Amino acid sequence: MFEMKIAGFGVEEWLNVHEREAKYDLAQSTITSFSMNEIKDLTQADIYGQLDEQKMNYGWIEGSPTFKKEISKMYQNVDPDNILQTNGATGANLLAIYSLIEPGDHVISVYPSYQQLYDIPRSLGADVSFWKLREDKNWYPDIDELKKLIRPNTKMICINNANNPTGTILDRKFLEQVVEVARSVGAYILVDEVYLPFDESVDFAPIVDLYEKGISTNSLSKTYSMPGIRVGWTATNAELADIFRKYRDYTMICSGVFSDQMACLVLENKDKVLARNKKIVLDNLAYFKAWVEKTPKVSCVFPNGVSTSFVKLDTKKSSLEFCRDLLQDTGVLLVPGEAFDVPGYARLGYCAPHETLTKGLEVLGEYLQDN
Repeated sequence: MFEMKIAGFGVEEWLNVHEREAKYDLAQSTITSFSMNEIKDLTQADIYGQLDEQKMNYGWIEGSPTFKKEISKMYQNVDPDNILQTNGATGANLLAIYSLIEPGDHVISVYPSYQQLYDIPRSLGADVSFWKLREDKNWYPDIDELKKLIRPNTKMICINNANNPTGTILDRKFLEQVVEVARSVGAYILVDEVYLPFDESVDFAPIVDLYEKGISTNSLSKTYSMPGIRVGWTATNAELADIFRKYRDYTMICSGVFSDQMACLVLENKDKVLARNKKIVLDNLAYFKAWVEKTPKVSCVFPNGVSTSFVKLDTKKSSLEFCRDLLQDTGVLLVPGEAFDVPGYARLGYCAPHETLTKGLEVLGEYLQDN
């Protein structure tokens, strides 16, 4: 008899317990979150006047027409009707996996990765194989390994692009090879695309634009600096959108009137938001690189202009113990590699406010010397 069980969500369990204790939060992978005043000043919108006129009913169940239209512009051939609003990208990933995966299915997940992408399929009775990122290959996977892992009953390949925690980006050419493998057995490809690269040398492509059975999930939490409104989405073909609608009715009614209003405001001012965030990412990344290069006992395969990085720590204790003691002794918060099943490393989000980053890295560098 099938019994549904699920492992604890390592990164979320760590942050749930510790993020409020931090003086210097270098654990988050959101690009410096907006305050309401900042987004108001950036957009020059009458946010509160518009809100005063809103009825606090259920609003638009799948997301407002403005939201759907603005999101569809991010893709080449996705009709606004095939955009479904969700509770963040976590809600989007859950919806896609819950809608499609059944006991006995085979799922391939990039690893390490966002834990949802392999442990939700496992909890639904799927057999999950890991497609491993290799540090000696700059945290890139091997397409030949995927060809060995694929089976006739492979239902889905799960990727997050850029990768959490490493920041690795699989470019268009590589994803086209993944599509070829998936198409050979009719597998879906689910790609969590919450981290948009700001490095223009990277040829980034959403999976829904490359593959008829591609599922792009995303949110306004990371690249768009608005995690507090909890708005994400799925972007798919029409057939998948209809499947998702059925399951969505059981998991979610709507995001909420205020959340949709703020999401539309961000999306309608996307160019201003992305200009602000590109500067934060590239300026902070340059500072972070210089810090790594001059700091003993830490190294990193640097990300391509996304907001998360995975640092290797040369410490006397485990990375879990180190991160616990670091927080307790200094107030600097990292996510230990154990939260991603990769001990010896830590996720470091370098897109905190610049003052937090500079002070946090200074304290971390000093602490590393003695530990």
